[in-house]
Amino acid sequence: MLDSPLTKDTSSSAASHPVLDFQDISLAYASKGHTTTVLDRVSFAVERSQFVSIVGPSGCGKTSLLRMVSGLLPVQQGTLNFQGSPINGSLHSVGIAFQNPVLLPWRNTLQNVLLPLEVVQPHKQHFRQKLTEYKQAARELLATVGLDNFQKHYPWQLSGGMKQRASLCRALIHQPEVLLLDEPFGALDAFTREDMWEMMQALRQRTQCTAMLVTHDLREALYLSDVVYVMSPRPSKIVLELPVDLPRPRTMEMTFTDEFHHLYDRLRRHIRH
Repeated sequence: MLDSPLTKDTSSSAASHPVLDFQDISLAYASKGHTTTVLDRVSFAVERSQFVSIVGPSGCGKTSLLRMVSGLLPVQQGTLNFQGSPINGSLHSVGIAFQNPVLLPWRNTLQNVLLPLEVVQPHKQHFRQKLTEYKQAARELLATVGLDNFQKHYPWQLSGGMKQRASLCRALIHQPEVLLLDEPFGALDAFTREDMWEMMQALRQRTQCTAMLVTHDLREALYLSDVVYVMSPRPSKIVLELPVDLPRPRTMEMTFTDEFHHLYDRLRRHIRH
C-alpha cells in the first residue's frame, strides 16, 4: 500500500492555512477591442478535507476557478494561495476529473488508474521498485467503487458510469491534496448519476480528500458538499455561501426531506435572481 495512500497529513504546519484561499480573484478577456469581465473580486476559502461545490449560470467562471487551482490558467488579478503560498504554475498535488473520463483505450482499467504514478513526482522515480505496492493501492480504490472485477477490462468494455469511476480512482491514486471535479457526472443518466454520488461519498470518506466540484445539478451539490457557493451571472461574484449541515453518510432518502428541499430552494432562488 502507498504510504498513507488514503489519508492526509494533519500536522499543525499543514493545517495552519486553508488548503485553497481565493482572495479578490478577477478575470477578464479582451477580444476585438472589447473587454468582458468574467470574475469580479471573488473571495472564499476551502479548508482541509472540505468538499465545496460551485454552482451558478453558464459562463460565470466556475471552470475558470478550477483551472486556476490546477495552474492551467494564470491568476490575472487577486491572489490564489495553496496551503499559504501563491500558485505560480502547475501543481503536482492536484487530481482532476472531467465530464469526459478520457481513459487511454490501449490500457486496461488498472493500468489507466496507475498512470499518474508513472508521470507525477515523487512516484515516477520509484514506479518500477514500488509497482506491487502501487497496484495494491489501485486495487483498493477500484474495490471501493465496485470495479474490483473489472481491472483487466479495456475502456470500450466499460459503461459510462464505470469509466467515470475509473477516472475518479485515477485522479486520487497519487494522493492529491485537492481533487477538482468539473461536472464529472453531467453526461450520465439520472439513475447512474445518483449511484455516482453515493460512490463519490464513499471515496471521500476513504481518502479524506479536499474537493472542489463544479456542477449545474443543485441536488448533486447539496448531497456531496459541506459548503455550496452560488455565483452570479458575469461579472460574477459570490452571492451566497450555504453551509450544508446534513448528517453524513448521506442517503438518497435524505434528498426527499423538508430540510433538503429547504436548502435546494435557497440555492434555486439565488440562481434565478
